[in-house]
Amino acid sequence: MSLFSVLSIGASGMAAQRIRAELLTENLANAETTRTPEGGPYRRKDAVFESTPTESPFSSVFNAQLEAPGGVAVAEVVTDTSAPEMRYLPGHPDANADGYVAFPKVNAAEDMVDLMGAARGYQANVAAISAVKDMIQRSIDLLR
Repeated sequence: MSLFSVLSIGASGMAAQRIRAELLTENLANAETTRTPEGGPYRRKDAVFESTPTESPFSSVFNAQLEAPGGVAVAEVVTDTSAPEMRYLPGHPDANADGYVAFPKVNAAEDMVDLMGAARGYQANVAAISAVKDMIQRSIDLLR
């Protein structure tokens, strides 16, 4: 494994965590949305990660001989299909005949914890890329 493939792996991790953070903030922003263009309340979304092979132009020779480590990518975005939370609000414009309004099943505390996890994952990838950058710079300095 070369240092340049580590950069590719870190970049893929950063991109995946960015998408996860975007979905989590979308969930938080729509926690009280009872009407969407598709009809009904907003549906919570989650990112599903998968391991992917990384391609680095500098390690193509090694990839033929060794099993190269992979990065991460978002395989799919899963939409929650469970029944919405029903609240009794008879004066609400979206209330049904019984006075209940369908709200999204978004747990703000859970999504905030997941968002902090995504931020920490992003920061870990930034730290790994920074460490590799420093190693490359020190190697160049030694060869001078």
